[in-house]
Amino acid sequence: MNLFAMIGSMTVDALRETGRMANFSGRSAISWVLGPFYWRAFFAALGRIGFTSLPVVGLTAVFTGAALALNIYDGSLRFNAETFLPQILGVSIVRELGPVLAALMVAGRCSSAMAAEIGTMRVTEQIDAMSTLAVDPFKYLIAPRILATTLALPILVLVANIIGIYGGYLVAVYALDFSGPVFITNLADFLTVRDVVTGLLKAAVFGFLIAVMGCYYGYRSRGGAQGVGAATRTAVVAGAVAVLASNYFMTSLFVET
Repeated sequence: MNLFAMIGSMTVDALRETGRMANFSGRSAISWVLGPFYWRAFFAALGRIGFTSLPVVGLTAVFTGAALALNIYDGSLRFNAETFLPQILGVSIVRELGPVLAALMVAGRCSSAMAAEIGTMRVTEQIDAMSTLAVDPFKYLIAPRILATTLALPILVLVANIIGIYGGYLVAVYALDFSGPVFITNLADFLTVRDVVTGLLKAAVFGFLIAVMGCYYGYRSRGGAQGVGAATRTAVVAGAVAVLASNYFMTSLFVET
């Protein structure tokens, strides 16, 4: 019976945490439309999340595209289908690897930062001071960060797609003796607007989830520096798991069967 009691307790705790997170997300979304909206905080978050994440996202994309081109060529060579490298590379990056890898990089970089910043403000009672001064913490701290991440990640993914395909192009042309014009023509003829839009929609959802995880665990952190550290760690892990799980469900929704 102790085993069943433990399973039941864990289930109840998981449902309670899910409800709290859903309530947190709903309150944050409502704060977007109910004034006042703090534009300065929004643009500051947009610059920190979007512009400063470009180097790490770009480096990840270029090396991923290069490595993927080599693996696709090696695998397709066994079936005499190496000419399909541009098509497979483009679809893989645009629909899956670009959004997922960019989201994981942003989760590791920005979700942890949000949790640390908001968690530090929570344990030092700065958030309580805001409420005392009639400043809604959700409108000033949470909503700008979530909206900025939701808007910035599709732009980062678009840049990652271009850089990743370019990395594969460099390997294909200069290491595998592909023709550059033929590579670009095959890629352009095969990729569709649906492929690109699918990846960007995924990126927007990933951005929302990443920001919610970072802000939620930072906002609920307790226990001083140790609590802030635990909140930061949990935010990164939860953000990565949310990205991978939601990617599967959205892929199953978007894939034509």
